[in-house]
Amino acid sequence: MFRNVRLFTIDNPWPESEEALADALASAAFRACGPLTERSSGFESAAPEAGDSLARRVGGADLLRLRSQSRVLPAAAVNEELEARIADYRERMQEDPTPREKRRMKAEVRDELMPKSMLKSDRIHGYVDIKTKILGVNAAQPAAAERFTRRLQAAFGDLVVKPLQFDSPVSEFLTAMFLGDAAPNFAVGRECRMRDASDAAATVRWTNFDLGDETIRRHVADGMQVTHLGLVYDNIMSFVLDENGVLTKIKFLGVDDAADDELDPVARLDAEFVLFTGTMRALLEDLRQRLC
Repeated sequence: MFRNVRLFTIDNPWPESEEALADALASAAFRACGPLTERSSGFESAAPEAGDSLARRVGGADLLRLRSQSRVLPAAAVNEELEARIADYRERMQEDPTPREKRRMKAEVRDELMPKSMLKSDRIHGYVDIKTKILGVNAAQPAAAERFTRRLQAAFGDLVVKPLQFDSPVSEFLTAMFLGDAAPNFAVGRECRMRDASDAAATVRWTNFDLGDETIRRHVADGMQVTHLGLVYDNIMSFVLDENGVLTKIKFLGVDDAADDELDPVARLDAEFVLFTGTMRALLEDLRQRLC
């Protein structure tokens, strides 16, 4: 469900019930693209297995799901039709169309082809820890997370959403862990990325290596900065943490995806969500103790 997490804080009061939250999200519910609409985003059923509610509250956290639909209109298709119309214009008018006329023709082609184009959808999960008012968005890219937060703010009107900040830079924690300064419940994994302090474009990545090897650690001693580090939390969850506090490549250890195939889909969804949000709650508390 969550492979990546970008974390935010919510300053406003949060709805006291699942029903109240679903009602608030209704104003930003998903609506399919119209014939001339290129993209549409909105919240849809958070757990289709459990019904149509736009939110699902389990274990002190709310599950949300944003759906974005877009029309697929390849530029090559537009250009091919445009070239045909330009050729027809030359034949009729015995001259080339002006730049302004070309722009008009291109807009006309797009308007005609848009309703015939294919539709595709992508979905982004998010969760809100009710007690701490932490928002986590399953987005590897900042643009996807921003799309989620914008629609959430549209639903509430005055919602204040800010990136989660610690008192100390996350990079200090990454460097300390990499150099062997153990933190309770955290262990170093087998992946890291470094950047040259004097040249941001100069990077090196280590994957599936023993990061305790002195030849690897020497790069930091020589001036490189750790920007991403693979970690294992409490022998439960592995992930890569970057200098901005973004978690990627999240994986729960020892979980057999096939083991619960006979479990009721709603029960399985709830169990996975409770495991994830509970682990994230504990992880962030341990990070706060280290970075505050």
